[in-house]
Amino acid sequence: MAEVLSQNQIDALLNAVQNHSDAEMSIGADGKDDYREYDFASPRKFTKDRIKMLNGIFDNYSRIANSLFSAKLRMNCEVAVESIEEQRYFEFSNALTEGDVLALMDVSIKGRPAEDIPCMLYISTPMALSIIDRMLGGDGAQDDRLPDNYTYTDLELRLYEELARDLVSINGRSWENYIPVEFTYSKTDINPTLSQIMGLDEIVIIVNLVMQTDNNIGSMSICLPSEILKNIFAEINSDNHWKKAQTENKSQEIFDSLRDSRLEIVSVLGEVQLSLSDIYGLTPGDIIDLGKPRDSSVYLDIGNYHWFKGHIGTHKKNYAVSIDEVINPAPANQS
Repeated sequence: MAEVLSQNQIDALLNAVQNHSDAEMSIGADGKDDYREYDFASPRKFTKDRIKMLNGIFDNYSRIANSLFSAKLRMNCEVAVESIEEQRYFEFSNALTEGDVLALMDVSIKGRPAEDIPCMLYISTPMALSIIDRMLGGDGAQDDRLPDNYTYTDLELRLYEELARDLVSINGRSWENYIPVEFTYSKTDINPTLSQIMGLDEIVIIVNLVMQTDNNIGSMSICLPSEILKNIFAEINSDNHWKKAQTENKSQEIFDSLRDSRLEIVSVLGEVQLSLSDIYGLTPGDIIDLGKPRDSSVYLDIGNYHWFKGHIGTHKKNYAVSIDEVINPAPANQS
């Protein structure tokens, strides 16, 4: 006969089921926050090492931008890298509004023009207007009444262009440690949401930077197409191979020059201890007993290390040592 559960047992069973369901829900929620889904249909083009390299490059860029803004605005300004992400272009494009402005820049690698696709520089509208206000003699305070779809005036666009030229020109200096890359200002796009700068599904690297002054904080972004970065990284790899080959050639030259160096080689047949009085009494023709037969092995020492082992003989009526064995270098007192 099947056992009949009491009401307390039924309640305990329902509570256990409910608690297990809640735990699974919480684990799922935590997992969604902690882990990012990977799109196997479009794998990442840039490794973590490349992203780490870009972090170092744009950390250098942010320091140069700090000096530029501090001198241009005559006030403290801090620029820092917030994130560097590999995304599709539409994620960068969709974040723009109708009134935003983009500065387009052309890239030359070692003096040769790169792809026809331009890189893009974006400064958030409130931050750009704050900088322009400071350039015109104001205090650079942010205007809270600024509408979301604000449109730049002709004068503001002219000053924005001057600011963009400065920010674009210093970009190449941040790459100097790796490769000569030159970024030149091309034009200002006043309506990027309607412009077809590149394919929406193209892979890009988006560099997000935070800009902070004494009375304002804003953002700046640099969008780098993957095709341009692939060409830059390919040049860096080729340079590294060339430098490695050059280093190897130098090493061979150094080794060849050492071949003609002169070294003192000492042949040791045996050792004996004598008192000072015995040494004082030695005369030509005296014999010192080394405790070894004449045909026993001897070591050839270089720099107080045993390098070769051989036996004593003659060569063209001169004493000589014939090498029988090459031994591992070791301190003479350990052999």
